[in-house]
Amino acid sequence: MNWHIRKAELKDANELQECMFLAYSEYEDRINVETLPPLNVDYKDEISSFPVWVVEVNNNVIAGLILSFEENNASLANIAIHPDFQGKGLGKFLLNFAEKEAITKGYSDIHLATHALFTENVLIYNKLGWVVLNEDETKVYMKKCLR
Repeated sequence: MNWHIRKAELKDANELQECMFLAYSEYEDRINVETLPPLNVDYKDEISSFPVWVVEVNNNVIAGLILSFEENNASLANIAIHPDFQGKGLGKFLLNFAEKEAITKGYSDIHLATHALFTENVLIYNKLGWVVLNEDETKVYMKKCLR
């Protein structure tokens, strides 16, 4: 598959939101996805406020990545892939990309939180070197050391 990643622009907001909705719709059998924070944000605000990247195929947004860099913490705020493009290595590519961005900015680790019911995501993150730091009734908090 021939995809490319680029910084998101304001004009990408609607396509990014649609991609996020479709990606999270995969979990409708477990959770009311419409209540998830990634689906209740204004993606124009996200693009204006955070480092956001989109992945395109044939000029269509098929994935999104949102990072957050604070004084002491690099975080993977959101990662989502259109269902038609899942299982093709794009998730691993985006995670590696996020790690490289964090390293470039001088961070020694990166954090994320995923929903506790998204158990397959926790397994994938574990397989890629992420460790569970904490859990509560709805979230699993993870970290990956980068150095």
